Amino acid sequence: MPRWQILLNQIKPTFKMLVIKKLKEKLTLRVCAVMVLLVSFTAIAKAQTVAPFKNGDRVAFVGNSITDGGHYHSYIWLYYMTRFPDMRVTFFNAGIGGDIAKQIARRFDDDVLNRNPTVVTVTWGMNDTGYMEWFADNAQETFRKRLDTSIKYYHIIEEKLKRLPNVKKVLVASSPYDETTTSAPNNLYKGKSAALLQIAEFQEAAAKKNQWGFIDLNRPMTAINKQGQATDPAFSLTPNDRIHPDNDGHMVMAYLILKAQGLANNSVANVQIEAGSQKVVKAENAVVNKLSRTTNDITFNYLAKALPYPLDTVVRGWGNHRRQADALKVIPFIKEFNQEVLAVKGLASGKYSLQIDGQAIGNWSADDLAKGINLAEQTNTPQYQQALQVMALNEERWEIERRFRNHAFIEFNVLFDRGLYNADNAVAMDTVNAVAKREIFVAGNKSTYLTSQYKSVRQAWQMEMDLLLAQIYKLNKPVVRQVNLTRL
Repeated sequence: MPRWQILLNQIKPTFKMLVIKKLKEKLTLRVCAVMVLLVSFTAIAKAQTVAPFKNGDRVAFVGNSITDGGHYHSYIWLYYMTRFPDMRVTFFNAGIGGDIAKQIARRFDDDVLNRNPTVVTVTWGMNDTGYMEWFADNAQETFRKRLDTSIKYYHIIEEKLKRLPNVKKVLVASSPYDETTTSAPNNLYKGKSAALLQIAEFQEAAAKKNQWGFIDLNRPMTAINKQGQATDPAFSLTPNDRIHPDNDGHMVMAYLILKAQGLANNSVANVQIEAGSQKVVKAENAVVNKLSRTTNDITFNYLAKALPYPLDTVVRGWGNHRRQADALKVIPFIKEFNQEVLAVKGLASGKYSLQIDGQAIGNWSADDLAKGINLAEQTNTPQYQQALQVMALNEERWEIERRFRNHAFIEFNVLFDRGLYNADNAVAMDTVNAVAKREIFVAGNKSTYLTSQYKSVRQAWQMEMDLLLAQIYKLNKPVVRQVNLTRL
């Protein structure tokens, strides 16, 4: 045997063992990531129970740019609009970009409590943990000082809320700063993610002490990031700058909050029909009547008491690149929150065509129909199309509300401390122009203020939002649908 072949035979087992070792390591990482995710979701289900919103609630979502420019509260409202069509709730975006606890405390009376909320959710921490300070050698010491200051002003917010016994309070731990993704530029703020976790732990303890609600977005979203990065190092729910969630990240936030409210497994509708006996065996959150059958057809009237949740397939918001629907890759939202089940048992074997209000929806086998199909996944049903219209109107409302938040940024970051809050005059505009020359974020919001400085314009915006909401709560009412199953 040639010497090279002898050497090759000696190397092969070693190489094989090395490959096996690497594969085991990689598999272990993936399994660990999945286990972390499962443990996190289990913790949510068991430990984070806050009351769902009720009819008439006025909910203020208080926070920084993640709340200000984000969609999570809008996605939650869309859930309530479609799942509880007869329940009227009102949400307020009370976030301002760049805010720390001190700034939230300063504007709390004028920007939050003046809206007469019945529920207040408060999140802070992303900006409180600092940015450029993490370059310094004394970063941890600086963070501790910043944290002491933020806790001081948090207690001011806390005292304001304590004086309102009829207002429900929920503290929300911030979405994470992702230090490990490769999708964004170099990780500039090493240590910031751990600092955010310290704030989350403080918030959890504060909520427990006051017997307030608490929702942790930090640890579950971190677990999802780690799970994704086990196979794709560039994966992140905050892919653009490690800080701000994209639309899919905001949908994950909405999912976590709805889950914390105990709303999982609350079906759109669940209908089961026995074809042989022509009986409605189950009609959960639905009314089914006028059931009839011929040799090849089954027809009945169907009224679901909710609409399916429509998932947006359009990229929304400045700087975003993902869609709300992309969140389905990492959360079981359809399984837990969007089930509109139709099951028909006892059909003769073969394929059946489903029509709703005369519109062809799809073809399924008798076996598939016996198991049940999820109509909420069929985007061409009349009820899903109805829900899409609600979503479109809600997005229009969100766009207008964003203008109000841009206006609030100017009011509280430029005019408030200068005695020009709500001045709506030439002096205020001149001040904004002057500050915008040296502060980039003021310059970015100035274009909105050129219009919003006029009270009449803001009043018109509010009337437009009120009109959109009136239309939403008119359009979101389910209607009776005629369902036909025809054997092909």
